[in-house]
Amino acid sequence: MSTHDPSGTEPEEGGKPSFDKQPPSEGSPYDTPPGYGGQYGAPPGSGSPYDNRPPGYVPPPGQNPPPGDPYGAPNGGQYGSPYGTPGPGPVPGMPPLGGWGARILARLVDWIMVQAVAVLVLLPFANFGKQDGWVGSAWLGYALYLVYEGLMLSRDGQTVGKKLMKVRVAMLADGSSPTPAAAWSRAATFVVPALICCGGLWWPVDGLFGVFDKPYRQCIHDKAAKTVVVSTA
Repeated sequence: MSTHDPSGTEPEEGGKPSFDKQPPSEGSPYDTPPGYGGQYGAPPGSGSPYDNRPPGYVPPPGQNPPPGDPYGAPNGGQYGSPYGTPGPGPVPGMPPLGGWGARILARLVDWIMVQAVAVLVLLPFANFGKQDGWVGSAWLGYALYLVYEGLMLSRDGQTVGKKLMKVRVAMLADGSSPTPAAAWSRAATFVVPALICCGGLWWPVDGLFGVFDKPYRQCIHDKAAKTVVVSTA
């Protein structure tokens, strides 16, 4: 019995199938659609998936900063020049660091002001003709200064003295005002060691540490709080 199917396609040239005549290709599912940018590409105009910048990304020089950045706020932001613009700070976009003269004078203004308040508070109760009156005033002055600096820095990074000297305290990471935790840590690191063990010797040690610190001139209290002092002039 013949098994030939008359409806089938006859092979060409001696029964060998031909690969020269193939039906038109309908396209592979992996082919690149016109104007799409490849199987793994993005639609036109959307950019590469690697163009998404993570938080804290610092563009190379010549590029615009991410919007809303505190150190490099665009459109005349309050914290200085934009990222990518050469500036006097140790990193692009950071304002110049606060000078030592301005920082020391700001401390003196704040310290004298707070000590004067402490004396006025104790004046009706303490005898300043004796040593006890001045000792009590000093202890109260330490406590008031701790509270004063912690509250002022957590508000906007400036005390009265810093406003007068045109410097402010900023978070080193992004230039924002100190968080409450950073502000109180900074104030406590400045006051408490002097109060409990070292007296006035603590402050020269604390300050000299910043003189030799590079590139941010951070004193010990700045290291503890991860802050930096910058100019607002």
